[in-house]
This record gives sequence, structure tokens and C-alpha cells, in this order.
Amino acid sequence: MRRRATLLPIGVLSLGLLAGCTTGFSYISRNYVALTPQVVTIGCKEPYEVYDNRQLRRMLIVSNALREYAGCNLSEVRIDPDPEATRVTRFRTAARAYLDETVREDCRITGETVFDPLKSEFAYACDAPVEKRGTVVPRLPGRNPGPAQR
Repeated sequence: MRRRATLLPIGVLSLGLLAGCTTGFSYISRNYVALTPQVVTIGCKEPYEVYDNRQLRRMLIVSNALREYAGCNLSEVRIDPDPEATRVTRFRTAARAYLDETVREDCRITGETVFDPLKSEFAYACDAPVEKRGTVVPRLPGRNPGPAQR
């Protein structure tokens, strides 16, 4: 009986943490899973995948786990001493670069949600109206273009 009493708080805490993770996962799945990622490169050839939900005016920026752990210039074997310290700036730079490269220089970033060290969502606002679904818009290349894009 005493053993159950001590395990109960741990189980409740675990379920609470799991619910928090699944909420983020559920949100990302609902808003971004059907979108084709595009790749924007900043700084020292750092690629970031961008999932742009133009209807919601939100984009998900996803980084590479190795790059987030080791930092910049992996190809030059010069490791960033503290990639976590530059994370916010790098993700914001990637979001701004993406808007600029997709011909939306007039758009401004209005909010940021950090899901985990590899994923951040940015809300943005533009003066131009939201494009209708199916409108052809400027795109950046992705990592693995499908047969129709080759």
C-alpha cells in the first residue's frame, strides 16, 4: 500500500509531462505535417527547414540536432563554444531570411513559440492579404524534392 502511494505522484507527474509533449506534437501535426519543407541557409552554411503555413501566417523553423549540439562550422571543424547562447538569434535570423527570400520583405515577425531546442514557430504579419489556397508563390528548394520538382 505504501509503495502505491509513493508511485502515484510519479505517475501523475509523468502523465502531465507526456500531455505537455503531446500537445505540442498534436499542434505541429495539425498545422504543419501536410506542408513541404523548404530550406533556408544562414550564417556559416547553416540549413534550417521551414514549414510555412501561409494561411495562418505562421512558420515552423526546424534545425539539425547535430548542429544544435556542436554549433556552427562543423565542415570546417571549428566548433561553436556555446550554440545554445546563439539559438534565439539564429532561429530569428532564419525566419527573417526565409520571409526575405520568398519576396515578403514587408512582413514582420510578431511572435515566437519555442517547442524544443530544435523547433520554433514564428507568427508573422504582412500588409498583403493572405493568398488563396493553390496560389503559386515563390518557394525555396527543399532537401529532397519530389519527382515533380526535379
